[in-house]
Amino acid sequence: MRWLMRSKIHNATVTEADLDYVGSISIDEDLIERAGLWPGEKVLVVSNTSGARLETYIIPGERGSGTIGMNGAAAHLIKVGEQIIIIGFELSSDPVTSTVILVDEDNAFVRKLAEKASSTVDHC
Repeated sequence: MRWLMRSKIHNATVTEADLDYVGSISIDEDLIERAGLWPGEKVLVVSNTSGARLETYIIPGERGSGTIGMNGAAAHLIKVGEQIIIIGFELSSDPVTSTVILVDEDNAFVRKLAEKASSTVDHC
């Protein structure tokens, strides 16, 4: 069994950071669906801006809002305006087809970047 990348939202911009929220990352529900992620799913969040990395879980943000919100302690590490990558993984004994989506500076869907079996996915 191996942990393989299944879903990725690339170049998202953090739109809000709320220290008083009880943890998680809020993601526009449209983006959750396009990337093949699930509410409650554990994800790795990587900041292209600061280099910070953290694991948290997804809560749905308002559909069509472009919301990417760092909540709770995560808001100490990743701030509003930072560019991030959100990655979901799957534990599998077989290759996994990954869905990678690119968003613009407003977190609007631009296009799919890849749908490849995990054995051929480029490492980013």
